[in-house]
Amino acid sequence: MIGGRTRRRGAAATIAAALFVAGCGTGPTPSSTRSDPSMFTNPVVRTDAPDPQAIRVGETWYLFHTNGGGRNVPVLTSPDLVEWSDAGDALPELPGWADAGKTWAPEAIQLAPDRFLLYYTVADRSSGRQCVGRAVAGKPLGPYRDDSTAALICQPELGGSIDASPFRDADGSLWLLWKNDGNAIGVDTWLWSQRLSDDGLRLVGEPTKLLKQTEPWEGALVEGPFLHRHDGQLFLFFAANAYDKATYAEGYAVCDSPTGPCVKAPENPILQTNQAASGPGHASIVEKDGRTWLLYHAWPPGQEGSTDPGRQVWLDEISWDTGKPVVHGPTAEPQPRP
Repeated sequence: MIGGRTRRRGAAATIAAALFVAGCGTGPTPSSTRSDPSMFTNPVVRTDAPDPQAIRVGETWYLFHTNGGGRNVPVLTSPDLVEWSDAGDALPELPGWADAGKTWAPEAIQLAPDRFLLYYTVADRSSGRQCVGRAVAGKPLGPYRDDSTAALICQPELGGSIDASPFRDADGSLWLLWKNDGNAIGVDTWLWSQRLSDDGLRLVGEPTKLLKQTEPWEGALVEGPFLHRHDGQLFLFFAANAYDKATYAEGYAVCDSPTGPCVKAPENPILQTNQAASGPGHASIVEKDGRTWLLYHAWPPGQEGSTDPGRQVWLDEISWDTGKPVVHGPTAEPQPRP
C-alpha cells in the first residue's frame, strides 16, 4: 500500500466530519440490547472512529482515535466501555512544527494522578512525512499541550514514523512502540521499541527493531503495535495488510522483553474478516473486572474504504487458552457487558 496513508486516515476523516458530530455528539451510542440491558451488541461506536485506544481513570473510560469531525484528537467517554459519548478534542492545538489534517492513532497513558501523556502521529512540516509527537495534560480529557520544537520520532528516510503506543512494564519502566511508515516509500515496515524517560517526554538509549512483515497474511506491512503483559508473559499485538481491504487483520507475537526478541504466533491472524465485520484491526487492550477485551476498528462488510459509516469501534473478549490469547470476534450477536 505504497503512499496510501494519507487517504487512510486524513481524507476519510475530513469527509466524515458531519457524520462524526451527528453520530457522537448527541449522546451514548446505541449498543445496549433493548430486551436485556445487561447485554450489548457490536459495534459500540457506530460512526467513523479509527485506531481506538482507551484508558480508565476513576470510573470513566476515555477513548482516543484518529482525527475526525474537525478535531485533531477526538475523545469519547464511557462508564462501561459500551455506551460512548462525545467529549471534544483532546489536542485542540498542534505544535508549530506540525500541520493539521493528518493526526492519526493517538494513545494516552497516565503517569501520575495529575499527569497524562498523549502520543500521536502528525504531519511534520519540515520533512513532509508523518511523525510522532507527544503532549501533556493534567487530566485525561486534556487539553493536551505539545511544547516541543520538533517531532519526538520521525525517521523520514524510512518513510516516517507512525502508530506510537506507550507501555509501562511490570517493573515500572516506560517504553514507546511505533512503526516506520515504510509502505509509503516501498521499504520494510518495522515495529520499533525504545525506552522512555520517567517523565515520558524523551527517548532514552537506542531503538530496537522488533519485527516486520514476513508472512503471507501480512501483505506489504505491519502496523498498530500494542504491548500487553498477561500472567508474566509479554504479548505484542499488531495489525497487518491494507487498511481498506478485507485482508486487514490482527495478529500477535510473544516477546522476551520490550526490546524483544519477539516470535510471531503460528495461529495468526487471531482476528480477521467474517460475516459480522470486515478488515478488523489496529487493536488495543483493556481489562475490567478480571476480563480482557480487545478494542479495535472494522468496516461493515462490503463497505471497505467508505466514509459512511467508516471504521466503527468493536469490543470483543479475549480468553486465555493455555496462556495464548483467543479473540471471540468479530461478533454481531448480543453478549454480556464488560
